[in-house]
Amino acid sequence: MKTFEEFQQFREILCICPGCNTIVRMSDLKIKTKDGGKKTWLDDYEKKCRLIAEKESKFDEIKAVLREKSVKKGRDEAQKVFNKAINPKFEALKFDPYDLKPILNPIDFLVFKGMNEKEKVSDIVFLSETINNLMLNKVREQVKGCIQREKYEWKIARIDDDGGIELEE
Repeated sequence: MKTFEEFQQFREILCICPGCNTIVRMSDLKIKTKDGGKKTWLDDYEKKCRLIAEKESKFDEIKAVLREKSVKKGRDEAQKVFNKAINPKFEALKFDPYDLKPILNPIDFLVFKGMNEKEKVSDIVFLSETINNLMLNKVREQVKGCIQREKYEWKIARIDDDGGIELEE
């Protein structure tokens, strides 16, 4: 308790800085000696904290650059996959490749028209090639029926940069 009282008294003592003429409390002074004083465990701890903060800062810079490169590489790869996978019949529809999202089963692609260019989706198109697979065609008919009868629910899941998922209500 006595230490706290001394500290309170130090708050009441005011000093004038000879360099800049500002008034400061004695309790706020950071007194330094010419020889630096005896090192304590707190000095070592603060140094380690500083080094860790510097490493984290460098890592954050590298992480941002890597993320940008990864996004670009992913988009380039997506374009390549799209160009290889796209059926010539689909290509004739002139959809923006970035508006197409592969689902692959039971629907080949979902097209969010206008999403990439105008940032406003004007239409959603289910895009699939006709095939001779009775089971898959049956599932596709069920999907079509649910949409026509409006028996579906739209939920939005947000995925953050670290892979965490949050469902919107």
